[in-house]
Amino acid sequence: MDPEELLFDQNGPKKESPLRSLEVDLRLYSESLREIAVEIMVEGLSRYPIFVAHQHEVALGEPVMQKEDLNTDWNINVSMLEEFIDRGIIKKELRERFLDTYKDPHDHMCVFVIVPEGANFVFFPYGKE
Repeated sequence: MDPEELLFDQNGPKKESPLRSLEVDLRLYSESLREIAVEIMVEGLSRYPIFVAHQHEVALGEPVMQKEDLNTDWNINVSMLEEFIDRGIIKKELRERFLDTYKDPHDHMCVFVIVPEGANFVFFPYGKE
């Protein structure tokens, strides 16, 4: 099954996936998010920055991009692997499996996407420098 099919009401008319608007917003935020990720790593806070994309209020990470301020569809918070483990979102015993899939944070942003149907990680390439 195509992952985007999970975001559609199978009985109703197909509407555009919210992931399409997220892609637009991530492209817009790309350079700023890269700078934030690099700062987290350079300051030694974490080697594994994680951005949290959401359209409603969430208590995870710290807000860095607010849709109301930027006239976009998605809010972005910044967090780190350590917070995800501390909160039990990533179980300690699954840390290594997560790290095996984690892409180079200089080239890809790790985004934890929260939608009403659930949440999942995606790795989105930063734009060209």
